[in-house]
Amino acid sequence: MAVPTQLAYRTSKGIGVFNAAPDYEALPGFERPVGNLRCCCYSPDSRYFAWASPEQVSVIDASVGHVVTTLPTPNVFELGFSPLGTYIITWQRPTKDEEGNATKNLKVWRTVPEGDETELERSVVGQFVQKSQTGWNLQYTSDEEFCARVVTNEVQFYQSGDLSTVWNKLRLEGVSDFAIAPGKNHSVAVFVPEKKGQPALVAVYNVPQFSAFVSRKTFFKADKVQLKWNELGTSVIVLAQTDVDKTNKSYYGETNMYILSANGTFDARISLDKEGPIHDVSWSPNSKEFGVIYGYMPAKTTIFNARAVAQHNFDLGPRNTIIFSPHGRFVLVAGFGNLAGHMDIYDLEKNYAKVCTIQASNCTHCEWSPDGKHILTATQSPRLRVDNGIRIWHVAGSLMYHEDMTELYHVTWRPQSPLTHPLDNPLHSVPTPHASALDFLSKVKTPSKPAGAYRPPGARGTTTPLLFKREDEGGAAYTNTGISSTNASFSNGFGKPRRREVPGAETAESLPPGAAPGGGVSLAGTVEGDEALSKAALKNKKKREAKKAKEAAEKAAGLAADGINPPTGPANAGRSPERRDARGHQRSRSKNGGFNGQGNGQGNGRSSSQHRNYLGNSPHRRDGSGYESQGNYHGNHRADHRTDHRADHRVDHRNDHRSEHRSEHHHRAGSGHNQQHPRNHQGVQPPRQINIPPQAQEITPDLTVTSPGGGSPQDKKIRSLLKKIRAIDDLKMRQANGEKLEDTQVKKISNEEVIRRELSGLGFHET
Repeated sequence: MAVPTQLAYRTSKGIGVFNAAPDYEALPGFERPVGNLRCCCYSPDSRYFAWASPEQVSVIDASVGHVVTTLPTPNVFELGFSPLGTYIITWQRPTKDEEGNATKNLKVWRTVPEGDETELERSVVGQFVQKSQTGWNLQYTSDEEFCARVVTNEVQFYQSGDLSTVWNKLRLEGVSDFAIAPGKNHSVAVFVPEKKGQPALVAVYNVPQFSAFVSRKTFFKADKVQLKWNELGTSVIVLAQTDVDKTNKSYYGETNMYILSANGTFDARISLDKEGPIHDVSWSPNSKEFGVIYGYMPAKTTIFNARAVAQHNFDLGPRNTIIFSPHGRFVLVAGFGNLAGHMDIYDLEKNYAKVCTIQASNCTHCEWSPDGKHILTATQSPRLRVDNGIRIWHVAGSLMYHEDMTELYHVTWRPQSPLTHPLDNPLHSVPTPHASALDFLSKVKTPSKPAGAYRPPGARGTTTPLLFKREDEGGAAYTNTGISSTNASFSNGFGKPRRREVPGAETAESLPPGAAPGGGVSLAGTVEGDEALSKAALKNKKKREAKKAKEAAEKAAGLAADGINPPTGPANAGRSPERRDARGHQRSRSKNGGFNGQGNGQGNGRSSSQHRNYLGNSPHRRDGSGYESQGNYHGNHRADHRTDHRADHRVDHRNDHRSEHRSEHHHRAGSGHNQQHPRNHQGVQPPRQINIPPQAQEITPDLTVTSPGGGSPQDKKIRSLLKKIRAIDDLKMRQANGEKLEDTQVKKISNEEVIRRELSGLGFHET
């Protein structure tokens, strides 16, 4: 009779152990503990099961449920076994003794006492200070000959029976992680992250020959890694990840994957043909192939051989988890987390044929049973606090067992060798489900056809355009163009990105008729553009256009009356750069009498602000009788005259201009205050003609003021090339100082001659 599979689980109320298929009943002889139990685990050799209570650690025989031993250590938060179950490791929270020194909170115990040693007299095999709960456990070789732990800048190796003395050490500056290979070969892979511009490093060593590495790979974009050995310990996959994606394509950093052999004959970067993150990677138990799920959703799943050559591609879909069955015949490809929970089962021996698809909603834990015929799915706290429980499925897709639980924290299969469960044809006959599964299925409503997306009445009954279909449904491949705010208008991957359009700036690109700057179609002046407006909007548009035309005509008439040609450039093009934005500092301020816009002067002295009131911006200031004030006589004349003449004869003309107005002011003051004049037929007063003597004119040089964003396209091209030359010079200085540059930076330096030739072709010559 085959040994039944076994499950253990931990809830808020206690711990339970029960035999799975075909019995689905509690383990006889096991007295279920209750209370606040923080952790539990099986030994890798399946002999023992242990759990920690606030007072002690208890160990039972997993086959019969009898207590084997207890460890007198309270408040244990983590438990672990050595590969053969000889040693049990406990971790407690870091504390300090009376002298303020850190206590040794990581302890290694012998599972079964030796000789006449009693439980009360038992002492630990070794103990260490381990502050971090992440990576807290020791790593053992498969035969338990050696164990190791990482400390600052080195990996320390111990003989398993003597942990008081360091047996050997692998010294490596900055080492942060390592992984001992399973199997008979004693190999270890170590990782050193990036530091000060130096690339990250993964190296493989043979234990204990640490003087030279066997295999080595350096690469950038690696803040942390996952080191995944195959079951034989002949190859290791390196899944490298950064904390921040500098390309702004992902919130979770960039991922890359590499593979190294334990004998040094092969190492390579695994090339993936779909853009996006790497969701999961898993080795097959035969150690000859592995599966990878990668790319933006819908993700792609590919099976590679041991040389990283693609063997088979599965259909695209929303998937992020891949798990091989213990015998290597089946592979499970599922989408958990924020995905719907669909699980696809494929038969690798039948040319990757799909066996079934299982709907496991809200699944937070998925694991193959040791017999290779059943799949465990569970919803656990605190990931999800509702619908907690376990379900066991047959590989053919049928639900075999169901149990709801309150606050399920942990569940796991008892480790068993696949040799104890020979795999026949599991698809030949499906066993009868347990009564709990039948009861659950009878209460579950039959899922109706999905309603799908809303369609307006005019689009109902039609097929979805390819533009709006997912890639796995026949649509176009999704391309992520970034998530930064500057690209927000096209960050969904569809359409052509628009250039940034600056109002009033010249278009740098030649546009065909009807095209808008930066891409798109311009409807200005077309029937389609007017028809898109409502009647009220069209009416307002016509009013605005009429108002603009009227203002332009009035301005042109005023300029013509002054005898001044309308300016063709910007309003302040004649000013020097330092005078464009500062208008109030040309004239000194006077403290003598005031002067208002009604012509009631009080003296000869006027401040600059009062003079500007006299030459006000408003050309038609009226009093209560409807006549214009004489004080605004030069309203239009000031604005236009300052624009056209300030650059040529700013100083001399200002003096003549002031003296002219002073004489006029005294004339009005003597003849009476607030003298009013009727308007002429043009609506403005005729300006006074000012004759400037030739000797008073100041000849200024012809200056052309340009802004950083202005200039012709050729000037912009020259500025861009000069910027590249400056960047290359900076890189050359860094290289001369001994700094190691990246390949892309070295390539930039090699392009210097090409850029200089391009500058010469544009007519630029360095002085």
